[in-house]
Amino acid sequence: MTIILGVTGSVASYKAADIISGLKKKNREVFVIMTAEANKFITPLTLQTLSGNRVYSDMFEIPEEWDAKHISLAKKADIIVIAPATANVIGKLAAGICDDLLTCVAVASKAKVLIAPAMNDGMYNNVIVQENITKLKKLGYKFVGPKTGRLACGDVAIGCLADVGDILKEIDKLI
Repeated sequence: MTIILGVTGSVASYKAADIISGLKKKNREVFVIMTAEANKFITPLTLQTLSGNRVYSDMFEIPEEWDAKHISLAKKADIIVIAPATANVIGKLAAGICDDLLTCVAVASKAKVLIAPAMNDGMYNNVIVQENITKLKKLGYKFVGPKTGRLACGDVAIGCLADVGDILKEIDKLI
């Protein structure tokens, strides 16, 4: 079972390490794709060490051997999990915008996609973000969370990444 874990630019990106650890305990093969913004919050080395696989980020990196990485990763995936998922990535997927490796892989793949949003409550409750979520759900994308908790700004509100255990349970349901 191969899982692509997309990590986006959120304070909650550190929880990707726990998601990987939980998946590896279940003998899942995990490949990580980080957005450029995610690299500001957690290092690829951490996620590579935990997953045991190279971490991907740059769609235009010159490969050692020819491989259209966005297509090979898309074909490899049994499930794509985006955790944390920012409003930016959710919006790009809803609009079919493929301007980074993660969005290209998600759009090119036939695998199920699970999205775990994490953002400020003002962003999450924004009508545009909610319309994007509704659109993706209608298209078959699955969602888990967010939950109410302490946000990066200090407020207690909806927008926290779902508990890692809940994300892992949702992944198991989709397999």
